[in-house]
Amino acid sequence: MGENEASLPNTALQGKKMAYQKVNADQRAPGHSHYLDSDDLQATALDLEWDMEKELEEPGFEQFQLDRAENQNLENSETADLNLDSIQPATSPKGRFQRLQEESDYVTHYTRSAPKSKPCNFCCLLKIFCTAIILFIFGILIGYYAHKKCPSNATSSGKLDLQLYQEILKTIQAEDIKKSFRNLVQLYKSEDDMEISKKIKTQWTSLGLEDVQFVNYSVLLNLPGPSPSSVTLRSSGQCFHPNGQPCSQEARKHSSQDPLYSYAAYSAKGTLEAEVIDVSYGNADDLKRIKEMKNVTNQIALLKLGKLPLLYKLFLLEKAGFGGVLLYIDPCDLPKTANLSFMVSLNPGGDPSTPGYPSVDGNFRQNRSNLTPLLVQPISASLVAKLISLREDRASSGACTPLELPSNEKRIVNMQIQTVTEFKTITNVVGYLKGLTSPDRYIIVGSHHHTAYSFNSQEWASSTAIITAFIRALMLRVKRGWRPDRTIVFCSWGGTAFGNTGSYEWGEDFKKVLQRNLVAYVSLHSPVRGNSSLYSITSPSLQQLVAEKNNFNCSRRGQCPETNISSVQMQDDANYFINHLGVPTVRFAYEDIKALEGPSFLSEALFPKHATKIEEMDPFFNLHETITKLLGEVILQIADGPILPFNALDIALEVQNSLKGDQPDTPQLLAPASRLRESAELFQSDEMRPANDPEERAPVRVRMLNDILQDMEKSFLVQHAPPGFYRNILYHLDGKTSQFSILLEAWEHCKSLASNETLQEAVSEVLNSISAAQLYFKAGLDVFESVLVGKN
Repeated sequence: MGENEASLPNTALQGKKMAYQKVNADQRAPGHSHYLDSDDLQATALDLEWDMEKELEEPGFEQFQLDRAENQNLENSETADLNLDSIQPATSPKGRFQRLQEESDYVTHYTRSAPKSKPCNFCCLLKIFCTAIILFIFGILIGYYAHKKCPSNATSSGKLDLQLYQEILKTIQAEDIKKSFRNLVQLYKSEDDMEISKKIKTQWTSLGLEDVQFVNYSVLLNLPGPSPSSVTLRSSGQCFHPNGQPCSQEARKHSSQDPLYSYAAYSAKGTLEAEVIDVSYGNADDLKRIKEMKNVTNQIALLKLGKLPLLYKLFLLEKAGFGGVLLYIDPCDLPKTANLSFMVSLNPGGDPSTPGYPSVDGNFRQNRSNLTPLLVQPISASLVAKLISLREDRASSGACTPLELPSNEKRIVNMQIQTVTEFKTITNVVGYLKGLTSPDRYIIVGSHHHTAYSFNSQEWASSTAIITAFIRALMLRVKRGWRPDRTIVFCSWGGTAFGNTGSYEWGEDFKKVLQRNLVAYVSLHSPVRGNSSLYSITSPSLQQLVAEKNNFNCSRRGQCPETNISSVQMQDDANYFINHLGVPTVRFAYEDIKALEGPSFLSEALFPKHATKIEEMDPFFNLHETITKLLGEVILQIADGPILPFNALDIALEVQNSLKGDQPDTPQLLAPASRLRESAELFQSDEMRPANDPEERAPVRVRMLNDILQDMEKSFLVQHAPPGFYRNILYHLDGKTSQFSILLEAWEHCKSLASNETLQEAVSEVLNSISAAQLYFKAGLDVFESVLVGKN
């Protein structure tokens, strides 16, 4: 059979003429299987080989001859001119070798001569028969072992990856996380966070992480003054500290964790005596109602934290003319905090002295000791009760009644705020695990550590213990020779309490590199805040992946509560990467159901270390282990998958959902949103779906596709957003509202004004974002189409 086949090009048999066409052969990935995509095509090929064998075995067969002229014409003809009705090619646009049907105008015939009368030699027949048997058996063996060693990539690749990830993650144990957590908490005694930073660096280095380093920045911090702030009632002369204790008590030694030193970082400092006016949560309707009743100029607002970003509410109060703010948390919103002081930061992000650029030597420093003209003082709910003369037996009545200052009573107080501004060094700890095939693509995994001079609960130790546990599990596999495709960057941020200062400065420092190479940000900020509900916050493009991992994890444990996934604003170090780089982000956290049902933005308050008892919420650290493994699966999928697991269509669907409602001027956005969905669907089906087939992955096309996927959210960064609002409009204010936040704010703003100019500006911002995203997907499709045409 082998000798006959070798002589085929030189023979001349008038027989069946078949045409083959090579499609995109130069795009084939190394090691690609040559099997045809269609089972029907494989069967046709086998039938043809069998017919040829029968012809060759017949004595006196005529030589087979290729019609070179017509074959040449077939090779030069366009694919579109071929009739492909009877045999369908691979559905993928990146099919490799596609066998075409017979030419319809060609008449198939065989020309045979009469059988020769000379008898066949028995020995010759025996040799041919034995040779055929040997070749047949040899072919079966080759096929068997080839199939055994090289299983179908389409069915086994995902399973192999999943098995690898599970092997990595199974070494993560709750007891190890607990031990690491306790060791970190013991280091908490020092006011200098450098000791903790050194501990983290030493531990990461010992685990094998590469190039672990300190990245320091000298930043402007606003710290408590030498003595506590105070609030004095003019009617009785009683003086109170922010936590409600009388000023007559001997002041304790200065410590940022002292409950007497509740303060708002970057507030104006000084003294103000004025009437206290209850503004409730301080939204536009509250202020409009109050301004119709009273003159609020230079008065003191009694403001509840929550429902809206604090910076936005302070912006409204400043515009209304208030001079000071007493900020508190209503016990009905957050129980067990009535007697607690807390800290807030009025810094939108980064070092206030270098807005928009990094705090490195040589850069100009602006003199910004305060970021608002308002005097802002956080106070406890117990002090609010004393200001409004609330009776002590109120709590025993049963149902919780929100705190409220009686409208017919007048309270005049004197508030005194003392803070100092100093340049301090904050430290980030950064380590790298270099990728194997795409080392220039980064996935950042971020936690934060204790920051000196500020309130810090135990949540920083919880997040640091989790990231360390994942590094340990990962490096055990790396030592055995495995590496992820993309580089994973592990970061422990400093200065988080003062406005995510460490992450902002690092992001501004490496902005050019990150804009081009950063793929995703995974947040480990406050992973355990409760123990009743797993809550996932993620970009729309990652919601499908997060839901899959969450369902897979709960099915293994036999507990599958309703998936709680949303795209809402986060108060953590992901802020810079979401709002300035447009990077897909994900965060898992355990919360209390009551906290999720309550007002949003209560997490802007930072409580002393004794306020949060991690070990009471998770005594066996099983929740910590679950969070570590869930995030680990997501990190590995993003860092090691050939195709980034980002969903383009989910972004378009999120945009359409955000336009539901009865807001005016939104109908003009429906048509662009529909076009965005069409482009995203086309992109998903034409490029993403075929690329998920391992047999269709050409390295050049995969790289092009991933470059498009990692930049999808950048189109939704608006130039102007209200204070405290995300510039990335794909994120909502909270889980209770699905509309674009900047449109909601503009609509509320317009209700109190005769002009709708603000609303029109917001609509234009959203319209430009949707149109830019639609053109982005269309341009991506055009690039792929032009590459295909060029290759063919």
